[in-house]
Amino acid sequence: MEFRTVVTLQKPQFQIEPLEPILFVGSCFADSIGRRFAEEHFPVVVNPNGVMYNPVSVLHTIQRSEAAPRIAFLTLGTNHVYRLKETGEIVDNCQKRPQNLFLEEELSVEQCVDALTQAVGLLQSRRSDVQVVLTVSPIRYAKYGFHGSQLSKAVLLLAADQMARSHASVSYFPAYEIVLDELRDYRFYQPDMLHPSAQAVEYIWQQLVEAYFSDRAKQFLSEWRPIKEALGHRPFHPESETYRRFLEDAKRCERDLLSLYINKV
Repeated sequence: MEFRTVVTLQKPQFQIEPLEPILFVGSCFADSIGRRFAEEHFPVVVNPNGVMYNPVSVLHTIQRSEAAPRIAFLTLGTNHVYRLKETGEIVDNCQKRPQNLFLEEELSVEQCVDALTQAVGLLQSRRSDVQVVLTVSPIRYAKYGFHGSQLSKAVLLLAADQMARSHASVSYFPAYEIVLDELRDYRFYQPDMLHPSAQAVEYIWQQLVEAYFSDRAKQFLSEWRPIKEALGHRPFHPESETYRRFLEDAKRCERDLLSLYINKV
């Protein structure tokens, strides 16, 4: 008997190679997954202008950034935006200014697609072979009410689907569906019952590795894992000569492993 529904992942037309530079822009979920890549020695750029929740703010970050990666993850959190009344511009951060200075709006599917199309086009102008992975954050926005949060996610899902269907360089990774449909249990949320737990993020990471990583990248992770565990070991006597030699050996193994892969990225 099956006691859960499993989200089927489609393999993309590209594969992530070991130690490959990757750009992450978007919600808190982009931060979480980006940090997970960094732990595995990937030279990532994660939200260089801070967390961005909506497609227009994601576009703003890419406009300000000079990053030209082969792979970029764009994580969409909400279609709600705040427009400064004085100038009419959509701001990325209200910077704790009074609420009456802003108008809150909801982007339509078409407006989301337009912002994402510009973002993808800008990345393509920097590197023609760029691959953009769109995800929708599984974080729930209680301030909109849970029905309002679902409506917001629906707009983002429709926009992401339209982008993936109309752009050969865009794919969709179902992080949202994995948390809500496959894990589907409050034990996979943090105590606020809104953000995915570390366990949920780790599960999504494992799914991402299986679907998107090349065999060589998976081999690197396998070889790096025991070294990473050794470097993370917390000894009872950190000042001892035995531990000093242990740590030196682990760092030497790290250098040797990286040298095998860095020159072949």
